[in-house]
Amino acid sequence: MGYVFNDKDTKEYDRWFEKPQNRSISILEKKLMLDMLRPARGETVLDIGCGTGESLIPFIETGLSVTGIEPSQHMLDCAFKKLGNRAELRRGFAEDLPFDDNSFNYASFFTSLEFVNDPKKALEEACRVAKDKIFIGILNSYSINVFGMRMKGLFSGSVYRHANFYNIWEIKDIVKELLGDVPVSWETVYRFPLMTQAIAGKLEQTGFAKKYPFGTFAGIVVTLVPRFRTRPLAIYPAKQTTSAVAG
Repeated sequence: MGYVFNDKDTKEYDRWFEKPQNRSISILEKKLMLDMLRPARGETVLDIGCGTGESLIPFIETGLSVTGIEPSQHMLDCAFKKLGNRAELRRGFAEDLPFDDNSFNYASFFTSLEFVNDPKKALEEACRVAKDKIFIGILNSYSINVFGMRMKGLFSGSVYRHANFYNIWEIKDIVKELLGDVPVSWETVYRFPLMTQAIAGKLEQTGFAKKYPFGTFAGIVVTLVPRFRTRPLAIYPAKQTTSAVAG
């Protein structure tokens, strides 16, 4: 169990998307997520820590069957108002997902891993319930912008005072510990400051920006390799026959 957003946190989180510049940034981050996952219409996805539903919208618009899980009832109420019945919303925690193995094609964390207590357990659970790929979107601890978020959390009532920030290599190390040498890829959104939305958007699409390890938002995709389990077979004693063969 990690930090659970209260009503004040929820309102501040949703207000962030009302600013045009922030909305443009969010669009770029969601596009990166879809470009990296490449989901197909009709497939299933679980968004872990779905918040107010913003991270569910691109999946819904792509035609996926979408489930979101979130520990904060305030967040879930906001998500339901926004999405209605277009997604299944459940209350629960990342470290203990109430789903069977291989229930979804994909699982995703969209800046939610920062608020769980046990990221390794959360990723382990995501690997258990997903069968194809996992997307991990993080606020990169190597970014100067995230350094500012840390400072804001220390000296104000910002929700970031409850966050633990990670970098690409820390996530890759956890994945390797859990799964071994499975395919892992990453890209970033730099969040260029002091630029018009049009110019910043063009720069974000360049190879330099997408492969810049200090970008503010890092998207990491883990391709899951099937693991086969063998079920021990029960051994029964051979039946003895009473009839004898005449010789």
